[in-house]
Amino acid sequence: MQTWSLVSICVLLGVAVRWGISLNPYSGAGKPPMFGDYEAQRHWQEVTYNLPLQEWYFNTTDNDLNYWGLDYPPLTAYHSWLCAHIAKIINPEWVELHKSRGYEGPMHKLFMRTTVLVADVLIYIPAVVLYCLYLIDGSSKKKVSTLLCILLYPGLILIDYGHFQYNGVSLGFALWGVLALGLGWDVVGSMAFSLALNYKQMELYHALPFFCYLLGKCVKVGLMGRGLFLLVRVAATVLVTFALCWLPFLSDPSQALQVVRRIFPVARGLFEDKVANTWCSLNTLIKIRSVLSGDSQLYLSFAFTLLAALPSSVKLLMKPTFWDFKLALVNSSLAFFLFSYQVHEKSILLAALPVCLLLNDLPFMSIWFLQASTFSMLPLFLKDGLLIPYAVTSVAFLLSIYLLSALDHCSEDELRVGAYRKLFYCLPKVDLACGVRWKFYISVALMAGLSVLSVVSDPPPHLPDLFPVLVSMTAFLQFLGLFIHFNVLQFSSPPGKKRQKKTN
Repeated sequence: MQTWSLVSICVLLGVAVRWGISLNPYSGAGKPPMFGDYEAQRHWQEVTYNLPLQEWYFNTTDNDLNYWGLDYPPLTAYHSWLCAHIAKIINPEWVELHKSRGYEGPMHKLFMRTTVLVADVLIYIPAVVLYCLYLIDGSSKKKVSTLLCILLYPGLILIDYGHFQYNGVSLGFALWGVLALGLGWDVVGSMAFSLALNYKQMELYHALPFFCYLLGKCVKVGLMGRGLFLLVRVAATVLVTFALCWLPFLSDPSQALQVVRRIFPVARGLFEDKVANTWCSLNTLIKIRSVLSGDSQLYLSFAFTLLAALPSSVKLLMKPTFWDFKLALVNSSLAFFLFSYQVHEKSILLAALPVCLLLNDLPFMSIWFLQASTFSMLPLFLKDGLLIPYAVTSVAFLLSIYLLSALDHCSEDELRVGAYRKLFYCLPKVDLACGVRWKFYISVALMAGLSVLSVVSDPPPHLPDLFPVLVSMTAFLQFLGLFIHFNVLQFSSPPGKKRQKKTN
């Protein structure tokens, strides 16, 4: 009973912080003609309510795709349609065709913010609670502390409740999938992750680990017996879930093809804004988009993404344990973020979710990554007027170090850095754990310094993007280092003192 009381307090605190952030500005507030992501979500409600389903993804006189055209899978469109019907009941002006474009008002802001919170309360937060209670080893205090840290992760809160998006829906479905697989409910997990994929196509970042874990489990059980039965059930579940989500578009092949074109817009180029990934960072030295053709950029990013994601996925296929599954989720999502095509700064949230799942096992490294992921989106937060929420939530999240006793778990064994001695036997006999801690302190100081400079200093006239570039480069180096570390970790021995969930 005491544990559930603490869980309730954590959930209430998480909801309170979310609502507090929602009182701040949102993306594109008062900035015509395109406004921002807030208007994009509102416009999708307008389109899905007023137009027949066959026109949702097509360019027509009533649906200008150049003005925030739908570019997410069908489940997002259905969600917008549902929200639009509620909006219509409250105030028809919010979704009136054409006339509602750029609509801004306090009551509408309240409605939109509430839709995000309701989605979180129904999908994301319950998944976090159940994961922490049933799939985290240790005392009740440890479970509750981890729960609080996940719920107060600043990156997701600032994007969904500040900038404005519904990432909690797709991430929540993905987490339900992880939870179900961890409990041995493979069919339920397959369905949940299929829903995540049908809400946001970026969930492909997690697709390889889900596929390899389930296939590896089927092979381990035996493809001539129970394994084959499990494989058929999982495959049927995925196909049925996708078929139900896409059913209205399957009657006409041109409809389904247009949806696919919209959700994979390869014509946009390798990258857009200053993103903390390989291509954007490399572009500061070599103008990739000038040197390579569009097709070459696409093939190059595909090859590097596949090469970066395959090692951890193959390892998972050969050894389908829940520990390796969580690490593969981190490694795959980071491989996609660092090397794939058309990456946005907000895509780092797809890597942040599986890192959150490692907070209990690897508190120090996980907190480091989550802090860096929030910092990597600083230019976006400043653009949206979210400086104070960014500063307050980031500083508060650093307290997770003490809440999870992360500094007490910084020996070489607990940081899992002993593997580097085996890889590089010529390393001098130095305290690797001490070196890791100092790198963390230096990175925190650097992130804090760049955050202050981005606010109080004006860049040189000939380098107007100096601070966003420095932010993305600093975050990129940390992501790359942690990507290498998590891969090394997956190929080293699993934690000995932790009870690992293995396939039956």
